[in-house]
Amino acid sequence: MIEEIRIQSLGVIDSSTLELGPGLTVITGETGAGKTMVVTALGLLLGGRADSGAVRTGARTARVEGVVVTDDLPELVDGVEEAGGTVEDGRVVLARNVSAEGRSRAFVGGASVPVATLSGVSEPLVAVHGQSDQHRLLRSRAQRDALDRFGGEPLAAAAAAYRQLFDRLRAVEEELSDVVTHARERAREADQLRLGLEEIEAVAPQAGEEDQLAAEETRLGFADTLRAAAEQAREALSSEQGGPDAMGTLGAARTLLDGVRDHDPEAAALADRAAELGYVLADLATDVASYASGIDTDPARLAAVSERRADLTKLTRKYGETLEEVLAWAERSAARLLELDGSDERVEALRTERARLRTELAGAATRLSDLRLDAAHRLGDQVSDELTLLAMPHARVSVAVRQHETEAPSDPGAPGVPLQVGERWLRFAPSGIDEVELLLAANTGSEPRPLDKGASGGELSRVMLAVEVSLAGTSPVPTFVFDEVDAGVGGAAAVEVGRRLAALARSSQVLVVTHLPQVAAYADRHVVVRKSHDGTITSSGLTVLDEDAREVELSRMMAGLTGSDTALAHARELLEVARSARVG
Repeated sequence: MIEEIRIQSLGVIDSSTLELGPGLTVITGETGAGKTMVVTALGLLLGGRADSGAVRTGARTARVEGVVVTDDLPELVDGVEEAGGTVEDGRVVLARNVSAEGRSRAFVGGASVPVATLSGVSEPLVAVHGQSDQHRLLRSRAQRDALDRFGGEPLAAAAAAYRQLFDRLRAVEEELSDVVTHARERAREADQLRLGLEEIEAVAPQAGEEDQLAAEETRLGFADTLRAAAEQAREALSSEQGGPDAMGTLGAARTLLDGVRDHDPEAAALADRAAELGYVLADLATDVASYASGIDTDPARLAAVSERRADLTKLTRKYGETLEEVLAWAERSAARLLELDGSDERVEALRTERARLRTELAGAATRLSDLRLDAAHRLGDQVSDELTLLAMPHARVSVAVRQHETEAPSDPGAPGVPLQVGERWLRFAPSGIDEVELLLAANTGSEPRPLDKGASGGELSRVMLAVEVSLAGTSPVPTFVFDEVDAGVGGAAAVEVGRRLAALARSSQVLVVTHLPQVAAYADRHVVVRKSHDGTITSSGLTVLDEDAREVELSRMMAGLTGSDTALAHARELLEVARSARVG
């Protein structure tokens, strides 16, 4: 809900803060005091058109701030964060500046944003009903959504079932269109994949094979060099020609150290180490000789290895940097080829599914439409009963649920064609086959007309009140504002207007600008706009009244003067009646 509204330099209001709360808040004051400036301020917070003429005379800028409690409003929090603003302690500040030159700036959670962004964030929070305002419920979509909420869980379930079928049908039609439209491209793709897979299959690469072949090719290419080096190394270690070698030199060193072993333990240790080294050297000489004898020049094997590496290189140039990537490409391509080769079967399966979905969708649309018709009758009767209590006894509200027929399509199987329901072809949409419209017959015998054409400004405000009361508890809008909803109403009807506003305030925050004491008596919070004049400039301020001050204000509203004992007595009686009605 809106917790607080701060207004600076707007119209006759210099600077004032309006603290709000749950329930019903009424704003009263003398004519010209600036009561409607509160509604104007809310309009600016909702992204309404900025009028430089609303800037207070002598001021450079008018500013309006609204503090909104974000509890149970996760979509609002998301909207603020998307706009770059912040939510602190469960509250967000929305603001609008209007300069005397006509420039306008908007702010959401401290972030400067376009006015359209402010509108998108704030508009779902408030429904304003005034004689010159664009009403939320005058929009066709809003009327359909309101009817669906009024229909309760059965209608919501039917709408969800229809939407699920609708979304599935759209997905099937899009896939079918893609498969049919791109059949030639898919055939070319299949041919390319098939050629690639055949090429890879012919080579049959193995993971890690490339490194092994590279090592083998190097060894075969330098076989003579490797063998010569190994034989020379073996001769240096252990000569077969009787020449000097490492074994002989090491043997001589060991003999010398053994000769002095008994004279020094350190010399004995060195002799032992020489003996150990002799064993190692003998093993090394044997291994080198074995390695030399195992090296063989095989030109045929070298040619085969080189050819194999060339074949693998062709694959890595086309299908991946490594053989592992080539094999991964082959796996993916094989799966894709199976999908492409099954296109004909897929087309037939999609056409069959589309036909089934269209039949099921027609049934779901009929069920949804029937439930809407039933809810429409109940809502129309309920709103009409409310209007009787609001001094419009001859007015009747009806809710029209219509479907628009169209000609049978030349190709019933084409995507996006109308839906056949029985013998009729109807346009269908994500919301169903229905268009919903609220109609008003203001007088007996008059033809029902759309709300914005069938009622005067004052009547329309009362119709909106009747509709909102009937929808109480189902509306997603947390705050309602009514400006002069009681225009042209008096007496017992005015009392009933107050009663109905109080009823709506049980489930929503309600703000009402009124001139009738019968309405003001039902308020949970009473705010008065008082005008003052310093001889040069007229100013107005907002004051929340206590119980005694309420009696005085109600007596002024009834008698047009203050200090009348009779008017005070009537005010007390009116407050007591309202209090009893709220408790009851």
